[in-house]
Amino acid sequence: MGPVLELTDVTITRNGTKLLDRVTWSVDPSDRWVVLGPNGAGKTTLLQIASARMHPTSGTATLLGETLGSVDVFELRPRIGLTSAAVADRIPRHERVHDVVVSASYAVLGRWRERYDDLDHDRARLLLAWLGVGEYADRTFGTLSEGERKRVQIARALMADPELLLLDEPAAGLDLAGRESLVRTLHQIAADPTAPATALVTHHVEEIPPSFTHVILLRAGAIVSAGPINDVLSSAALSETFGMSLKLVRSGTRYTARAA
Repeated sequence: MGPVLELTDVTITRNGTKLLDRVTWSVDPSDRWVVLGPNGAGKTTLLQIASARMHPTSGTATLLGETLGSVDVFELRPRIGLTSAAVADRIPRHERVHDVVVSASYAVLGRWRERYDDLDHDRARLLLAWLGVGEYADRTFGTLSEGERKRVQIARALMADPELLLLDEPAAGLDLAGRESLVRTLHQIAADPTAPATALVTHHVEEIPPSFTHVILLRAGAIVSAGPINDVLSSAALSETFGMSLKLVRSGTRYTARAA
């Protein structure tokens, strides 16, 4: 099987500013990628391309064997699971948690007149339970804590059994316990050999789950370095990415970084 995502010299320009600059990146089905970089590095823009929500200004983007610009993105998007602040903002706060998840079967936000079979409902219940929020299935989305909402969004992203899972800053806004609990959950998901290829955007090395295999470092829309995490992630590479002298420390399977 070929790559699930392949970008070749992808550039995104808006109002004369390059948001991405000749990015070449390939993601295989078994890959678990961390997309790491400072604010304004182009991380979210990269995921917009990877989720078929933006087209390159130049270069080629191939998703799940289809080239953007020559495929109906509305047929492509249901095959890609996505969590992001933008998606979360569009979820109706009065929506029942179970419906937030099951409605991903039709790639819609806000249940209306769609019909779901028992297998859909069973899968939604299973995913909510697996992610530790099964007891909140009948609550409304707006009554959940931030950490609970993050888990519901991940359940929704997995609902349609995607071939590519994209997580845009899933730990943002969580306290220490919430972050560590989520990192543990993401580690379990990524460690499953049947899980989809995954890309996780973050600013912080502390949020890298142990089972993730690769890292792409971005600065000002360009790749600083990319490849297997053990080969690429270093104090020198991190310092270049964030524009200051940093010391990277690995403790077991986790990382921390501080000013050198």
